[in-house]
Amino acid sequence: MTVAQRDEWRRPGPTPEQRRIDLWIGLGVTLLALVSLTLARSAGAFLLGPPPSGPEQLFWTVAVTLPLVWRRRWPATTLLIVAVAFIAAQARSAPETQLSAWALFGALYAVGAWGPDRRLARRLRIGVIATMFAWLGVYYTVSVDHIPPGAFADAVGPVPPVLAAMVSGVLVNGLFFGFAYFFGETSWVAARREHELRAQAEELRRSQAEARERAVLGERVRIARELHDVVAHHVSVMGVQASACRRVWDRDPGKARAALTAIEQTARTAVDELRRMLGVLRAPGSDAEAPPAATGTVDRIDELVERARSAGLAATVGVYGAPVPLPASVSQTAYRVVQEAVTNTLKHAEADLLDVRIRYLAREVELDVSDNGRTGGRPGAEGLGLIGMRERVAAQDGVLEAGPRPGGGWRVRARLPLPPVTATATATAGETASAGVGVPA
Repeated sequence: MTVAQRDEWRRPGPTPEQRRIDLWIGLGVTLLALVSLTLARSAGAFLLGPPPSGPEQLFWTVAVTLPLVWRRRWPATTLLIVAVAFIAAQARSAPETQLSAWALFGALYAVGAWGPDRRLARRLRIGVIATMFAWLGVYYTVSVDHIPPGAFADAVGPVPPVLAAMVSGVLVNGLFFGFAYFFGETSWVAARREHELRAQAEELRRSQAEARERAVLGERVRIARELHDVVAHHVSVMGVQASACRRVWDRDPGKARAALTAIEQTARTAVDELRRMLGVLRAPGSDAEAPPAATGTVDRIDELVERARSAGLAATVGVYGAPVPLPASVSQTAYRVVQEAVTNTLKHAEADLLDVRIRYLAREVELDVSDNGRTGGRPGAEGLGLIGMRERVAAQDGVLEAGPRPGGGWRVRARLPLPPVTATATATAGETASAGVGVPA
């Protein structure tokens, strides 16, 4: 909460329960004040001078203490009523002073603790305190001339008796009003801090809920990518093989049987990958940041190329540079990018040539998949496969390029940065390998 927000914050009003408590406290203090008045009259303790009539004494006692019933609901009004009644009662020499003084203390405290307008609360309290000291000065001034001659006969201190009595009264009243001001301000600050803590806790709960929602959404997107990659690729291969089987069924039964065998193997592979993925998703306590299933790595890219060959493409794969072990996430991303590129070639390109290249560079590994098929009908920026590739590559802080080649056909190129340790190993291996020499897989 900023300074401006703190200045603008208003403490909520009292609850119905707090209002009931104030009612009983106000009535209780009033009752005790009436008891104190009865005792003072019985003891003849008329310290302020000859008292007024009995009904007037009762009136001033109730007028000072009963407003505490509304001390938290209308604190400013309560303080003004109590302060005016307190000074008027003393001016009229009402004998009850003890509970009346504490009623004034409570009213001052309530304005500090519950006053909705902080500027008004400060000004009102300072004004009332200043008025009380002014009244004290007036009282001392009027009372000095009425001090009996032998009132200080037993005084033995170094300070003149009248001055000592005045200084003592000022100190006591200073502490009295100072504590009322301080405790009221402390209560308001404590309420504001409690509000800030509750607001922070609520914001934390919202942040946690948003984080959980983002985690669920991320998990759904990740599952969708895996399902798309696994199902789309193998179903595409099976579709191409089934089409080939249909065309050669009558004139070349051997090729038809080979196509059916490839369909069977591809279906089994798809089922195996789906089972592995579902097994990881169902495993309790699995790491949310780990890949859903280690169903493909860069070492298995040649299997993708072999499936493309079995589907009728003249497919080649080349490895350039010295291969180094890749982190599991980078290796799986490389496999999925190549898998999706090969799937798009089988589904959309009507190509007969496919070239896959893997380049191990100093600080990154580059994947290059190109074909000689048609560019029309390819999945655009909104295609799920291309979106999945971009998400996978972006998760590795890599770069993906996909689009038509200048000489015809389509090209997908992804560059995945390597961790420092792997990059160092790649650079070291590169010193002993010929740059740009292809290593056929």
